[in-house]
Amino acid sequence: MRLEQQPAYVLHARPYRETSLLLECLTREHGRLGVVARGVRGERARLRRAQLEPLQALTLDLLLRGEMATLTGVEIAGAPLRLSGDAGVAGLYLNELIVRLTERQDPVPAVFDAYAQTLARLAADEPLAWSLRRFERDLLQAIGYGLQLQHDAETGEPLMPDAHYRYVVEHGAERCSGGNAQALRGSDLLALEQDRMPDASGLKSLRDMMREVIRFHLGGRELRAWRVLSMAVSRR
Repeated sequence: MRLEQQPAYVLHARPYRETSLLLECLTREHGRLGVVARGVRGERARLRRAQLEPLQALTLDLLLRGEMATLTGVEIAGAPLRLSGDAGVAGLYLNELIVRLTERQDPVPAVFDAYAQTLARLAADEPLAWSLRRFERDLLQAIGYGLQLQHDAETGEPLMPDAHYRYVVEHGAERCSGGNAQALRGSDLLALEQDRMPDASGLKSLRDMMREVIRFHLGGRELRAWRVLSMAVSRR
């Protein structure tokens, strides 16, 4: 199957044979694809290799056969995206999250749209932690793991802003004491639901909650980017 002018991003690249790359690409219409990019390494291929950097909006021409596609053409879409420092690390975290949580050839346009929007937020220097929490929320929703952030899982009553809850992945928010190690304020859960940035304490609580949720969906495994992000924060 020939796929032409597919909006896409490169999520990951690794060397393949002497002059080629194996890519993980996110496309809007066909989901995540494994792609072989032949002849893009080495001196003569420097320009084309530069077009395949992660975090850059692209349009790809592909020949899809079975589980893998072959790259037949690539163009940069729009101005180059410049992410450096913590924003660059955050972009790589988004990439790892998508690779680990999505299936190949499972088209979910909402994932592509959330990814593109989050990269734009990072490039615009919007608050990094809040941008990541919004993306995690939207990604989980798009792939069928949406969070329950409106009602108490045990009583069905609306969450109370001044109460404390712990989030149980397969159940939802359950009332708990403020001294619980996993306690979050109801106001922070509601802020995530209503797309309102909470204060610094709330952002930290939501980060810890989202890591537990993501870890659950990864079968208890960790993400490499978590360590990198933690190191970046510790160096400040």
